[in-house]
Amino acid sequence: MISTNFDNIKVNKDWAFDRVRSVEQWTHGYHRYPAKFLPNVVKKIIEDYALPKYPIGDPFAGCGTTLVEAKIHGFESHGVDINPVATLITKVKTEPIEPKFLEKYYSLLISQLSLFNDQIFYTIHKHDKIDYWFYPEEKYKIAFLYNLIYEIDNKDIRDFFLVSLSHILKNCSKWLQSSTKPQIDKNKKPIDPFSSFRTHTQMMIRKNKEYYNKLFDEKKINILCDIQLGDARNTNWDTDSIGTIITSPPYVTSYEYADIHQLTGYWYEYFDNLQQFREKFIGTSYSCDSNLSVDTILGQKIINDLSKKSSKTAKNVAHYFNDMSKVAKEIHRVLRKNGKAFIVIGNTTVKGVHIQSAEVFWDLLKKAGFNANKKNIIKRNIPYKLMPTLRNIDNGRFAKKTDPNTKSVYPNEYILVVEKK
Repeated sequence: MISTNFDNIKVNKDWAFDRVRSVEQWTHGYHRYPAKFLPNVVKKIIEDYALPKYPIGDPFAGCGTTLVEAKIHGFESHGVDINPVATLITKVKTEPIEPKFLEKYYSLLISQLSLFNDQIFYTIHKHDKIDYWFYPEEKYKIAFLYNLIYEIDNKDIRDFFLVSLSHILKNCSKWLQSSTKPQIDKNKKPIDPFSSFRTHTQMMIRKNKEYYNKLFDEKKINILCDIQLGDARNTNWDTDSIGTIITSPPYVTSYEYADIHQLTGYWYEYFDNLQQFREKFIGTSYSCDSNLSVDTILGQKIINDLSKKSSKTAKNVAHYFNDMSKVAKEIHRVLRKNGKAFIVIGNTTVKGVHIQSAEVFWDLLKKAGFNANKKNIIKRNIPYKLMPTLRNIDNGRFAKKTDPNTKSVYPNEYILVVEKK
């Protein structure tokens, strides 16, 4: 009998934060990121529940929201993410730079823009996809900026400017501006890279100053924020080393994170083959394993229902559930006794089948050994979550409002709260 169902859990209005734009505070706005973790959710968890004096961990660190908030609140933190674009962003967002030192490098960098000569870059060799996404005029200017940044001798400063450049790539490309789905806008006039870089970097410099001054005044500058390129299924963190886990796993269609960050990936040479890059992500269908068995009754029912619609989709979701089973066991291993894990996760619909990811992961957490009481689950509205709320009904991918085959998704999400005894 399948008993797990969260539909009847009442929405907790204390967790909506529908009038708060906390993504604009501190360094949270450095870089666009799909499904960005709302900082105020993390802030409330830390202030109300975090185990004092012990590190906070995020095995799906993404763009570093948990780690930034941990540092602001005086907690050591550890994060891993399988995406090198994410780890670059997180590293920069969590590393405060002395403001005058940063401004000195910025002034020097900007002064060199007058040296730009597009003829130098006529023979530049970049991945073919760069020419697909960028017109020559913008491509040459981005290449010039990229070269200037890479000549900077200080790694923290260099990474800071690389994050700014990464953020503006979409603005300066042919990518449809209003879409997270990779698609060309033939009518788009890309923004000038030099102008866009100046504007965004100046904003980052202002936010860095606020962040630095806050940490400096409260003597938190040197609190450890450790971000590593790694896998949530095997973090390499010490057993019983983390006091509190605060994380938001990828949704079933997690390969879209690879697609969305492909501009930076190609420019920064993080990968040469997008498909091979996708294979590293949780729940992808590239494994040779054709096993459709999963370790929960509800999960197996979902797979069986999907199999009637699409064997490929059923395989994708089975891989996702099995990968998340490994994540649940890893979270249990690294969390210390009496430590709690807070997992923010939502459900979706694919091929007309309701994918109850939250309920399935809840069952997997219990199987991993966690003490789990359904009364502790928090259900919240997502008024400002930075993620498209429309999905194609058949394949579950991001969709446009004009697509007739769409359904609204993620109106709510759940915060699963479990404890290691």
